[in-house]
Amino acid sequence: MKRLYLSAAVIAASLALPALPALAQTNEIVIGITVTTTGPGAALGIPERNALEFVAKEIGGVPLKVIVLDDGGDPTTATTNARRFVTESKADIIMGSSITPTTIAVSNVANEAGIPHIGLAPFPITPERAKWSVTMPQPVPLMGKGLYAHMKAHNIKTVGYIGYSDSYGDLWFNDLKTQGVPLGLTIVDEERYARPDTSVTGQVLKLIAANPDAILVGGSGTAAALPQTELRARGYKGLIYHNHGAASMDFIRIAGPAAEGVIMASGPVMDPEDQPDSALTKKPGMALDKAYEAKYGPNSRSQFAGHSYDAFLVLGRVIPVALKTAKPGTPEFHEAIRQALLSERDIAASQGVYNFTEKDRYGLDDRARILLTVKDGKYVLVK
Repeated sequence: MKRLYLSAAVIAASLALPALPALAQTNEIVIGITVTTTGPGAALGIPERNALEFVAKEIGGVPLKVIVLDDGGDPTTATTNARRFVTESKADIIMGSSITPTTIAVSNVANEAGIPHIGLAPFPITPERAKWSVTMPQPVPLMGKGLYAHMKAHNIKTVGYIGYSDSYGDLWFNDLKTQGVPLGLTIVDEERYARPDTSVTGQVLKLIAANPDAILVGGSGTAAALPQTELRARGYKGLIYHNHGAASMDFIRIAGPAAEGVIMASGPVMDPEDQPDSALTKKPGMALDKAYEAKYGPNSRSQFAGHSYDAFLVLGRVIPVALKTAKPGTPEFHEAIRQALLSERDIAASQGVYNFTEKDRYGLDDRARILLTVKDGKYVLVK
């Protein structure tokens, strides 16, 4: 596997995308991956990069040339990276990025260039991004469904919200309104904070003053721990809910004792051991966690490592199909991959069973969701 790491400063300037010449076929499949390994989103991007050590080096008898760039969580840099994959690397497939704003930027480039794009963060797949993009993480409505059901079962009536002041925070607040309110939940306060913020004291005091039965946090990575610790430090005693963007061991490490009792949506890769043997997610989840923790230490498993790992399991199904009709390095191959992504069924992976369609570019169902809590400094399954 070839890896290339460039700093965000080196590639901060956006490049224009020129008209593309006809591509010549090659004897390798080029995959360009932009992830966030520095900056506030590094807790997501580093596991995604690390998991690439455990993926296939060839598929269908064709070697993979994998190029990895860091975008620092900056949409402009992510755009630059994606354009370099198109114009310099002649990529057959583009992956990334690690957070919603940068993934939107990458999708825009991929759809402009006509190259299959696999996102590694939830993002709104609008009509202009729909042709060439799919994404690996669970969609917000799927994970929200589990959180709101838990709230309803525990007689939660009022909810406060604190989330990022960006498109990811919007996704979760809009879902709370769309799914949670019809279930009988009343939103009593909405607060926002920026990913790099080091304090949310003002927002937390407003939330506590609203006296909600529970609070939903629309954050991700290590920054999701900030409102968690502040809420407990300020004496909030109610249930605090987090989404799958926070599902990592780093959350417990940073939040410390304040993490106890949290309710968190997660993908099944965080606890494959407790899945029944019949679960299609158990075998790939066990394989990834065993390899990852052997390299990076006990309890280092990560929701985010599953996204990049699973992307290659998906490619393991679709690339052989595409190779039957076209050669790498050609527009025909790009189209064949796109069609195979939408036609292959029941692709088992660590985070779910994928069935992408023209209308569903997440391709996941309830098998992609579990609920975790923190007990004695460890994640345990909510039963």
